[in-house]
Amino acid sequence: MLQRPGYAGGVTPSSEPYPGERLGLPREGRGSIGGLGRRVGALFVDYGAAYLLSGFVGWDALAILIIFGAIQIVFLPTLQGSPGHRLFGLTLRRSDGGWVGLWRPVVRTILLILVIPAVIWDSDHRGVHDKAAGTVLVRS
Repeated sequence: MLQRPGYAGGVTPSSEPYPGERLGLPREGRGSIGGLGRRVGALFVDYGAAYLLSGFVGWDALAILIIFGAIQIVFLPTLQGSPGHRLFGLTLRRSDGGWVGLWRPVVRTILLILVIPAVIWDSDHRGVHDKAAGTVLVRS
C-alpha cells in the first residue's frame, strides 16, 4: 500500500481498484467504462424510439421489443453503438478493443431484452449480457 501524506488513511486515490482496470481501461475520460447514468439514458432513448415507432403502426408490446432489438442489432455493429449510446457518448467494443462483429450484437441484445442479465454486474460494471458477448460499453 502506498503511503502519501495528505490523503485519508495514507492511500493514494490511484491505488484503489476502479471499474475497467482489469480490462486495461483508463479510470476516467475517453475509453473508460460508461457510467450507469449514461447507460440508463441511452436505454431510455432507444426504448423510447422503439415505442414511438411501434405506435405509428399500431403494434403491441411485443412489437416494441422487436423494434428495440432491431435498433440494437442494426446499429451496434455499424455505428459502434445504438443511437442512444452515441447520443450519450458511449461506444460498444469487444473486450480486447476490436470491432464487435455481427454475432455479438445479437447475443447481447437477446440477453438485454431478458433484463435480468443486464442488471447483474461484475466489478467492471459489465452486465452478464456484455460478458457473454465479450463486449464492453465505454465512453467515446
